[in-house]
Amino acid sequence: METGLIVLLLVVTNAVVLVLGGLVTHLTYRAYRRTGGEVLGSLALGFGLLTAGFLVGGGVHQLLGADLVAGVLAQSLLTALGFGFIVYSLYVRTPDPDDTVAA
Repeated sequence: METGLIVLLLVVTNAVVLVLGGLVTHLTYRAYRRTGGEVLGSLALGFGLLTAGFLVGGGVHQLLGADLVAGVLAQSLLTALGFGFIVYSLYVRTPDPDDTVAA
């Protein structure tokens, strides 16, 4: 496959991921604002970092003119950080207000 076609496919698929990731991040952030739940805040941050990874990775390659490997590295770093926040949000235990013990 031609290099130009591969780059075009990368740009198009990253654009789709940015739109969908931005939507998921926005909806998760709205849920966090509505409920004030710390877990949803961490989840929104994780999705935001995942989405930002695609933006930064593509920007490093397309806008700064760095090679593709540098863009993939930037994307991978933010993806790993985003997944870290998502894992945290899924495993953190928050106190249930219904489980309070009367003194």
